[in-house]
Amino acid sequence: MSLILFNKPFNVLCQFTDRSVPPRPTLAGFGLPSDVYAAGRLDHDSEGLLLLTDDGGLAHRLTDPRHKADKTYWVQVEGEPTPERLAQLRRGVLLKDGPTLPARIEQIDAPALWVRDPPVRFRKTVPDAWLAVTLREGRNRQVRRMTAAVGLPTLRLVRASMGPYQLGELQPGQWRQVD
Repeated sequence: MSLILFNKPFNVLCQFTDRSVPPRPTLAGFGLPSDVYAAGRLDHDSEGLLLLTDDGGLAHRLTDPRHKADKTYWVQVEGEPTPERLAQLRRGVLLKDGPTLPARIEQIDAPALWVRDPPVRFRKTVPDAWLAVTLREGRNRQVRRMTAAVGLPTLRLVRASMGPYQLGELQPGQWRQVD
């Protein structure tokens, strides 16, 4: 059994092939073992921890909400995260595909991250802030949809942990195998 922690760069697909024309960058460009696949997904425009494994049972335990593997994201949002907005996120918000489960939400200082290419847009007249968002669900673009629903559009999203596994010091494109 193999488990790999990978820091997925911005604008890289969570798969090994792409049929787009022109093809987009994929996991194939990072020297990963050929027999692993992503346990869960991370959007093309999101960054951070992606787990890859050759063990289907482990992949299921890591991604199925019934197993309660928390996923924590560092989220740069546009706007002021007022106590009311944070309370809405903590309770859960109503999205087009139904209500979300309650989430753990904390406002945090900007984490020490690598420079993103291209950089996040900066607007002098619009404040931004960072949140740590911890979920047990994994719906399509859920964090982005949740923050948008309370008036805090996501500017940057980095997965910091998944279950007991942490991004740690891995830089974009780096990976390591764990026991």
